[in-house]
Amino acid sequence: MAHRVLRCITDFFVYETAKSVVVKSWSVGIINRVVQLLIILYFICWVFMHEKGHQLRDTGIESAVMTKVKGLGKFNNRVMDVADYVFPSQGGSSFSIITSMVVTANQTQGKCPETEKMFKCTTDGDCMNKLGSNLGNGIVTGRCLNNSDGTDGQCEIEGWCPAEDDTVSQNPMKEVENFTIFIKNSIRFPLFNVTRGNFPSSLNKSYIQTCHYDPVYDPFCPIFKVGDILRHINQSLDSITDKGGEIGININWKCNLDYNVTNCNPKYFFTRLDAAFENSIASKGYNFRFAKYYQSEDGPERRTLHKAKAIHIEIIVSGDAGKFNSVPFLINLVAAFTSVGLATVFCDIILLNFHKGAEEYKAKKFEEVSDVMSEPASNRLYEGSQMSIKALEKRSNDSGTFSIGRRDPSNQ
Repeated sequence: MAHRVLRCITDFFVYETAKSVVVKSWSVGIINRVVQLLIILYFICWVFMHEKGHQLRDTGIESAVMTKVKGLGKFNNRVMDVADYVFPSQGGSSFSIITSMVVTANQTQGKCPETEKMFKCTTDGDCMNKLGSNLGNGIVTGRCLNNSDGTDGQCEIEGWCPAEDDTVSQNPMKEVENFTIFIKNSIRFPLFNVTRGNFPSSLNKSYIQTCHYDPVYDPFCPIFKVGDILRHINQSLDSITDKGGEIGININWKCNLDYNVTNCNPKYFFTRLDAAFENSIASKGYNFRFAKYYQSEDGPERRTLHKAKAIHIEIIVSGDAGKFNSVPFLINLVAAFTSVGLATVFCDIILLNFHKGAEEYKAKKFEEVSDVMSEPASNRLYEGSQMSIKALEKRSNDSGTFSIGRRDPSNQ
């Protein structure tokens, strides 16, 4: 046991140093150079294809968005302008274009029959079971208001009356396809103190009033036609105006500031944000309610309730900027040249395990030298299998380098 412990200690306190062995083999030499060349080529391609590898990046983009919608439509024999169908009207990055509405006019506080189907009743007992329900248009009183013809009636509610009936079918406003959205986006990269806008300041007013965005022919036009946006996301007008929907306009800034700052321009992407609920039964489309209040001449407060189906627009700004930086470039450069050493490891595996001269290579590459030697120097080097390859051994000018290869006729 003590012998084993001593042996572990002596094996631990050893020093290893590299020994250079020159192997004159065409096959291994070609493999070595090919692997090194591939590693260098990979690094060069990586640097030029991945700018982030040697650039200082700024992802903290600061952004401001202003929007303006234009167009006239017709709904329920009424001409609708921007003030009628855009909600809210502040002109920010999130807004809705109303395509149809259910209007319940002259509502006042009182009691009236519910309109929801789930509140049908034949006796007061049916309505008592629904006390406390918050799914309808008001608070259920418990009374059943039977129809005069003897058919099922509706439970009585207390709230804004008459109750809204949103089952009324409405023809959506089809003119929405020709509505236009003006987008004004300014951004800043604080790390580089670079400020840009989504269209050049050289664009004149007449051009902006007549152009429509096109990714090929008019990429800098800030006017987006609703019909064009729907075509970009492969959506028909009917599919989104009947139930409403949500559309995202992504303004993406990818800027390489090693070039002139005028080359820093946005790209636009469009998507249907509610696509995940396209086949949903419980909730489909996009709608919301709002009311307009007024005081009547006879005293009680009244309101007009609107349930609107709309195309909700979300403008999303993203991006980053980069500029050459020597620190990440040098780090990657050192990593690349360090990786070249992998070729040596790969070739060593071939030589030590698969090459026909594996045993000869092992004998030359690995050698143990003890600091206490009892035998003469002529007897303690290269014993056993190493003695059989002395004829193949040739020293170079470097005393630590051995060459293994073809026999030298001068030594025969």
